[in-house]
Amino acid sequence: MVVMGLTYSAAAINTYNATPAPERTEVGALIVQWDDDGDPATPDRVDWECSGTMVDRDTFLTAGHCTSDWPAGARFYVSLDQDVQGALDAAAQAHPGDPAAIGAAAGVEGAAHTDPAYPGPAADPHDIAVIQLPAAAVAARWTFTPATLPGADELGALGPQGLDATAFTVVGYGTEEAQRGPGGQTHPGGGVRMKAPLGFDALNPSWVRLAMTAPQGNGGACYGDSGGPNFADIGGARVLVATTVTGDTPCYATNVVYRLDTPAARAFLAPFTALP
Repeated sequence: MVVMGLTYSAAAINTYNATPAPERTEVGALIVQWDDDGDPATPDRVDWECSGTMVDRDTFLTAGHCTSDWPAGARFYVSLDQDVQGALDAAAQAHPGDPAAIGAAAGVEGAAHTDPAYPGPAADPHDIAVIQLPAAAVAARWTFTPATLPGADELGALGPQGLDATAFTVVGYGTEEAQRGPGGQTHPGGGVRMKAPLGFDALNPSWVRLAMTAPQGNGGACYGDSGGPNFADIGGARVLVATTVTGDTPCYATNVVYRLDTPAARAFLAPFTALP
């Protein structure tokens, strides 16, 4: 298994059974500005690193590994653009050599809060974080309806048969599945919001395993989709039940996602947003 991120091990959605997701306006990209060479005389790097979801007007939910282990002084921005790579390219052209202006043009700056228990054990790594944003600045740039979080143990309450019958969808900006070339495997693409259906595989105390197998009509997540949403259709409602964290290295088989209906996840989220 591998963590689904980019520069700092932070998964585009696979090419198979995937489609653009312009309607998922609550899903965004996490942009990071950081010193990537240790030289204060050179401009910081600015790039999108992970995916995430607005769960209220000022709270962007993502993964803990997306917001941790950055050099001192790293700055975090959120973009809800459909094509975040295009927005960054345009910003870099408009503001050459000015990383703060590039970040501000492509996204809205916020404050990162990582679960203090991250990284925990494999059974529950506490791999969860939020970016607190100025609501007015976000509203001035994008229109969205915040995602609906699950109630306590909402997935567990469905039971095995209910979970098997539940439709899951992953959304994110990540790269494509592995492509073989002369230099080995690469993961092309990324930077555009996409979605793909998933099938239920297994439920663990902190995790949901979702099947990405193409013959069953599924797609899945890859590098850069970390922190992004996995929605479940429950009782006619679209519920954000888990966030992408890890999966198989070539991004062909399994999306392993962190449950949001557990006591640990809910305890972390409670100070930042209202819970059902």
